[in-house]
Amino acid sequence: MRFALLISYDGTDFSGFQIQPDCRTVQGELERAAEEALGVRAKICGSGRTDAGVHARGQVCHFDAETNIPAKKIKDCFNRFLPPDLRVLKSIRAPEGFDCTRSAKRKTYCYTFYCSETEQPLLRRFCARVSGKPDLSAMREAARLLEGEHDFKAFCAAGSSVKTSVRTVYSVRVDSETVGTAEVFRISVCGSGFLYNMVRIIAGELIAVGCGKREGITAAFTSGRRGCLAKTMPACGLVMENIEYEVPLFGTEEI
Repeated sequence: MRFALLISYDGTDFSGFQIQPDCRTVQGELERAAEEALGVRAKICGSGRTDAGVHARGQVCHFDAETNIPAKKIKDCFNRFLPPDLRVLKSIRAPEGFDCTRSAKRKTYCYTFYCSETEQPLLRRFCARVSGKPDLSAMREAARLLEGEHDFKAFCAAGSSVKTSVRTVYSVRVDSETVGTAEVFRISVCGSGFLYNMVRIIAGELIAVGCGKREGITAAFTSGRRGCLAKTMPACGLVMENIEYEVPLFGTEEI
């Protein structure tokens, strides 16, 4: 039987999703919990391999196991053995032929940063701090250039082994609000899929444009050169928001 899980985690103290020797990972904790809860060894497959320090609000996983436990109760069984910074929010019996990676249609990530003269202790785990205050309208104008199908080769960190760097970005939304004495900005990117560090590079470029840098997105698409773009932003500000499939897995609202 195949089961699907909707999970959420604070990635601060994880070395990413994918299991690694001598490292604390999301996959490792889930597989340990599966063995404790179900009495079987199960490989947990994730809809994305988040890097160290990256968070998830609604990541999807699947695993295969034979058990008499009702699908909706598996959530509670896992959570008994999971640490407080990782939780299964929902669990279901997966549809026939479901694969959490290959079946995904859209993925949405959100990058959050704040502008403040002083570091904000309550924001530091989930937001990057930026000097100065970017111009929101300039960021939104540059964000529109990213939408559509493009070769995002320049938006990929070294070390990726993907067959193609062409991706479709459906929307890039930039919003801001005041939280205490800080201005908090959120860059939400929805696409068919993402390259290694792609969203963090997008965030870095939009922030740089907002702070007065000449837009390098057009040149990056033409040349494929990473050097056309600004720095990669820190992992702490990135959250995997949700994964969309042909039919909603967990009801009309995934979270």
